[in-house]
Amino acid sequence: MSVRDELNQLIRPAVESLGFEFVGLEYLSNPKNRLIRLYIDRDPDGISVDDCAEVSGEVSALLDVEDPVSGQYSLEVSSPGIERPLFEPEHYQRFIGEVAKVHLHAPVEGQRKFKGAIVDADASRVVLEVDGREVTLAFDDIRRGNLKPDMDALLAQHG
Repeated sequence: MSVRDELNQLIRPAVESLGFEFVGLEYLSNPKNRLIRLYIDRDPDGISVDDCAEVSGEVSALLDVEDPVSGQYSLEVSSPGIERPLFEPEHYQRFIGEVAKVHLHAPVEGQRKFKGAIVDADASRVVLEVDGREVTLAFDDIRRGNLKPDMDALLAQHG
């Protein structure tokens, strides 16, 4: 089991027990500057700085006891933001119809980055509409994905 998987298994229940959605985490293992970045959310109001501080305190205590990361590391707790990261197949399913940017581990059809509307998703694949055609990507091939909302349209709505 990878350190990231171990961290997910350890941290998810703690975050959910506090009443927050565990969106996911990033683990950057640079030996000089290890980083655990958690994303949390709560409907309908979103996340406040106090929420992040509360989760940070609980998770820090848990990590001190369980010690899954050797050596020093930094812990960041954040809301997912407008360009919400997509970690799980369920995230892609939840946001069908929205535009996402997906980075792959290895090229498919000669490219590693795809941006398009999420057409379909299940446990093994994500289908994007990219430039008028559907592209099917294996979920295991995705290194990173996040929503890419139309900022001009959002500003016009709230302007």
